[in-house]
Amino acid sequence: MTYQNFSLKQLQDIDAAHHLHPFTDHKDLRAAGSRVITRAEGPFIYDSEGNELLDGMAGLWCVNVGYGRHELAEAAYAQMKELPYYNSFFRCTTPTPVLLSKKLAEIAPEGVSQVFYGSSGSESNDTALRLVRHYWALEGRPQKNIIISRKNAYHGSSVAGTSLGGMAAMHGQLGGAVPNIVHVMMPYAFELALPGEREHDFGIRAARAVEDAILEAGPDNVAAFIGEPIMGAGGVKIPPPSYWPEIQRICRKYDILLMLDEVITAYGRTGAWFAAQSMGIEPDTITTAKALTSGYQPLSALLVGERIASTLVDKGGEFYHGYTYSGHPVACAVALVNLEIIEREGLIERVRDDTGPYFRKALAERLAGHGIVGEVRSFGLMGAIEIVKDRETRERFPGDGAAAVVVRDHAIANGMMLRATGDTMILSPPLIWTRETIDMAADRIARALDLAEADLRR
Repeated sequence: MTYQNFSLKQLQDIDAAHHLHPFTDHKDLRAAGSRVITRAEGPFIYDSEGNELLDGMAGLWCVNVGYGRHELAEAAYAQMKELPYYNSFFRCTTPTPVLLSKKLAEIAPEGVSQVFYGSSGSESNDTALRLVRHYWALEGRPQKNIIISRKNAYHGSSVAGTSLGGMAAMHGQLGGAVPNIVHVMMPYAFELALPGEREHDFGIRAARAVEDAILEAGPDNVAAFIGEPIMGAGGVKIPPPSYWPEIQRICRKYDILLMLDEVITAYGRTGAWFAAQSMGIEPDTITTAKALTSGYQPLSALLVGERIASTLVDKGGEFYHGYTYSGHPVACAVALVNLEIIEREGLIERVRDDTGPYFRKALAERLAGHGIVGEVRSFGLMGAIEIVKDRETRERFPGDGAAAVVVRDHAIANGMMLRATGDTMILSPPLIWTRETIDMAADRIARALDLAEADLRR
């Protein structure tokens, strides 16, 4: 039996009766009823009532090649017929993770050429945390196990991922975090820059908060710093150009490993295969997932630098870690074709040279001067719109993010799927967006902002 045999109300009732959603107030959801998305094509998604929505979030930061890619479905089907599953334990492998590992080593930043597979970014960050601490133990320095992260960072929602992340609400529900993880200020100039502070100087100050934490803990006790090149789920917070070079300098000075979380930024979003390449960062680990398969299959890949990998191989013996679906042959088959599409269609170059700059220009020209917009910012095809009550003072509307929800709801009603994070509207569209799609998005967002302002100031 297919969903077409059920009415929308029946689907909503079944959903309410049995389905616990991620990051959801379930009482509120069950009162309102779920929005049921039934199909998608190109840059658009469609709900059960036939409404077309321009997807400004690429699903959840992941559908980089857009919807309806028959090649990806065919790759999954062909692999399922030949070998639907076998594990990577017991000295076994299957062809597709072998070939995908080779491809990832070819496109990764220099010196990063080993891959460990999982099924999600959360799993990949769990692996990264464990691997980094294991590395220092193998090097005879087990006390070097403190990880420095940032406030409002997002590194997944597993116990380790939540602990690495810096979201207070998530910590409040954890009931006990993984120990020895320290959080410092984020590079969020819109709210944290001092009056009159230059962008360059703010970037240096934000980076030196990491150095202060290292010195407070003692460099011999600090294993690594973890950070997203651009903080995604926390509100597309783009650091000043001075930030990452200073972070790199600090990590090298104190012999601290650099863990880069590129679950959102990898595979073309910033106009390069990895944001590390866009920003000149030289990491020891790179966490990836999401756009590795454009969301068509669950798959994550932790890319590991030679320093850690060589110690693991030479000194590690058995690494007591792994997942049932590590290197799943179907997911890896889809990933191989997905990367081929990105390459063949020049999506990375398009973002870097055409749509990324046009996206920035369109947001600035159409939205930056709006009465409830305090700032717009973007990098590649990632964007943020800060919602404020007063543009001059940057005073927010009351309600701790309620204003952005008003904007979001108007956007969806006007055919534009956006996400509200705190008082920030965020965008992360499929890389197949064109200038025409960007103009359509700007028009619909501007309309939503007008309607929201009328509501909010009423």
